[in-house]
Amino acid sequence: MSNMWNGTAMGVLALVGALAMSTSATAQEVTLRSSDGTVNMSGNFIDFVDNSYVIATALGELRVSASRVNCEGAACPDLGGGDADVKIGGSDTVGLGLMPLLLEGYAGSIGAAADILNTGNGDDVLAELIGDEGFGEELGSILVSSTTSGDGFAQLLDQQVEVGMSSRRIRPQEARDLRDSGAGNMVSPSQEHIVAVDSLVLVTNPANPIESLTAEQVRQIYSGQITNWSAVGGPNLPITVVSRAEGSGTRAVFEDRIFGESVAALPAGAVIVSTNSDASQVVNTTEGAISYVGYAFQRGANALTFVNECGIETTPDAFSARTEEYALQRRLYLYSREDTLSDDGRSFLDYATSDAADSIIGKAGFIGFAVDRREQSLESDRARSLLDPNADAYEAGFMRQMLSQMVDYDRLSTTFRFRTGSAQLDERGRIDKDRLIEYLETQPSGTEILVVGFTDTVGQFDGNLALSQQRAGQVANELRETSGGRLSNIDISSVGYGEIAPSGCNSSEEGRRINRRVEIWIKAPA
Repeated sequence: MSNMWNGTAMGVLALVGALAMSTSATAQEVTLRSSDGTVNMSGNFIDFVDNSYVIATALGELRVSASRVNCEGAACPDLGGGDADVKIGGSDTVGLGLMPLLLEGYAGSIGAAADILNTGNGDDVLAELIGDEGFGEELGSILVSSTTSGDGFAQLLDQQVEVGMSSRRIRPQEARDLRDSGAGNMVSPSQEHIVAVDSLVLVTNPANPIESLTAEQVRQIYSGQITNWSAVGGPNLPITVVSRAEGSGTRAVFEDRIFGESVAALPAGAVIVSTNSDASQVVNTTEGAISYVGYAFQRGANALTFVNECGIETTPDAFSARTEEYALQRRLYLYSREDTLSDDGRSFLDYATSDAADSIIGKAGFIGFAVDRREQSLESDRARSLLDPNADAYEAGFMRQMLSQMVDYDRLSTTFRFRTGSAQLDERGRIDKDRLIEYLETQPSGTEILVVGFTDTVGQFDGNLALSQQRAGQVANELRETSGGRLSNIDISSVGYGEIAPSGCNSSEEGRRINRRVEIWIKAPA
């Protein structure tokens, strides 16, 4: 966008808000407020021109871009949006965190510019697409309404929107209700669109010295069993629990990862907020607060390392998110009905799931599906686990074999996963396979790829070993066949190691899902 604000400008606006006009309200008085709390100012409304509010304050007339703020007050202009060509609704994580930049990127992809403004109706954002890079005619408009994932599916069901945003996968009952309404198969590749991955980050006030929490400690904090930071090695300070409202996809993912099916009631005095931005703002202004936010919404809060039930420490970074091995990671989705999706809506979805959108997704603070590469070192936690002196003698032989191979290869972030007991790839596999082939095409002739299979612990060791080899072989064959000869200069082989070297805890379904995987290892030619 053309309107870029730095920290100094934000400070000036905060000062202006404090000095704004008089304290006596007038019919023309409005308040301009940003969703992240950095802009909060009042004055008499004068005009709305060039997608900017013009207000009179004690310091004179100020012009504020509508892309940055919501206007509150009877004098605020009606910026419309009801007749937008494409309507999108649902998760605020997607709507506020990702969509503004994604809309700009989409406009650029069709040779247009996007005038993006807040409509003044909650967190609704309207993008007007102007041809010839902003100098031509209006090509159309897209309205994005940000509330909760549950709202997105309800709005799809009522046909209020043609695209629903969600920070969790659609639930079976939601999919059945939509199917029965004529919307089609909501989990088919043509209707379920994975646009990014995200990490839910546990955050505390920046003054809090706590650096990590275990899964059990988080459970006890969010169920009211631990009420003071001193109980987890912190200062003698009461804990203020901050959570999201019912229906929030962010809350659903958090509670599923922390509590499983036995979700505990929040402690008395818990603060309920509507958005990720609100959560980080409360944490940053409340000394004893803790919350969970999407990776893009940390806003200077103290991010914690998470230790799962098996003692595995995971840090929210791009590589762990792309491999889906960070314990609190999630996928971000766009869903469409089969029967009402317009050509404009389909065009936007095609862009949002394309390689071209990856840089935009990263700029927004989320993680796209670009292939990342990381060295596998003898100093890594995985290498140390493979040297476990207490391991079963039979299994230890496979562990030593894996270690001797592993150190010769880097690991790619592309990781394929499977349903329980199946050699069928999950819904993300189709995206990863195509992008992996494009990445491997750029590698020098003679590059070696080792496709490495793993399983969860359900079943016998030898059976799991065979299943992991089958899965790895399947992926290797699909890479060769799908590439159509494009990888003829790459040596592709496969191996399986069964249930050894788990990335998650096999005590939970989510942990078992993480462990049912095929990794891609790469070695440069000698």
